[in-house]
Amino acid sequence: MLQGSRRKLREAIAEKPDMNTGDLYAFDLSDAAWYKSSFSNGGEQCVEVAGLPGGIAVRDSKDPAKGTLRCPAGQWGAFCQAVNEGTL
Repeated sequence: MLQGSRRKLREAIAEKPDMNTGDLYAFDLSDAAWYKSSFSNGGEQCVEVAGLPGGIAVRDSKDPAKGTLRCPAGQWGAFCQAVNEGTL
């Protein structure tokens, strides 16, 4: 589960169809809304996600300056499904 508004995250991702990964890196994240997993119990040892038009950005919450990993919405969905099913 993500803290904050999951609906807003889904809306941001759905703004555009799946984009290729290279195009996702063109987005400026200075005003991005980052969401942290509720499983982190408020700690700083987890990942945060931000919705992008057509994709997602992921960063390390304890060191966000190290950069982000970005992927298209379809790949993010497949990753989340695999984690939820225990196949990853």
